[in-house]
Amino acid sequence: MSINYYSIAQPQEAELIVNKSRFISYLEPITSPDQAQTRLQEIRKEHYKANHHCWAYILGDDSNIQKLSDDGEPSGTAGMPILEVLKQNQLTYILAVVVRYFGGIKLGAGGLIRAYSSATSECLAQSQRIQNVDQNQVELVIDYKNNDGLLQSLHTHTLPLEITDTKYTDKVIHHLSIPSQELDHVMVELTDRLQGKLSWEDLGIKQINLPYH
Repeated sequence: MSINYYSIAQPQEAELIVNKSRFISYLEPITSPDQAQTRLQEIRKEHYKANHHCWAYILGDDSNIQKLSDDGEPSGTAGMPILEVLKQNQLTYILAVVVRYFGGIKLGAGGLIRAYSSATSECLAQSQRIQNVDQNQVELVIDYKNNDGLLQSLHTHTLPLEITDTKYTDKVIHHLSIPSQELDHVMVELTDRLQGKLSWEDLGIKQINLPYH
């Protein structure tokens, strides 16, 4: 399976308290610098009373675009730890923002680095990660009376495929995503299991997002 990159499926938020300071972390899937700045401005507006809005983002299939900001924290104590968490997890097309409400106790450089890193890691631990891959897309058409048998077969004897969409018309139409090298094997196996009571069309290769753990 050809993996293009890793990212997250949807926005995520988490909160961490360190020596009375509140660290509210956000992770956002993004596709452009403009989108990153728009979301950053929204978070700044929501937390306009916060002391700092530190952030980092990575873009590009090869993670070649990387930006960060300490937003008033000592240089290297906020934006860089946030960015490092993203890099260590091989993530791209992602924005991380950590908002800090100062609690009155100074943390020192080491404490700040640990706090911003931990806040980002905590948010990431709650996120659904995805892998963007190149796979063959197949449209499979089957009668309603045979659909339960198909689903039961897939549940009992797994095959290397994902059902990415299903439509119910006069027949059941499943869109399948299958690794290219497995396409022939999977379709022969399905045709055999259902005694030929299906039809299918190869829609070609597309980039899709699959869950990644």
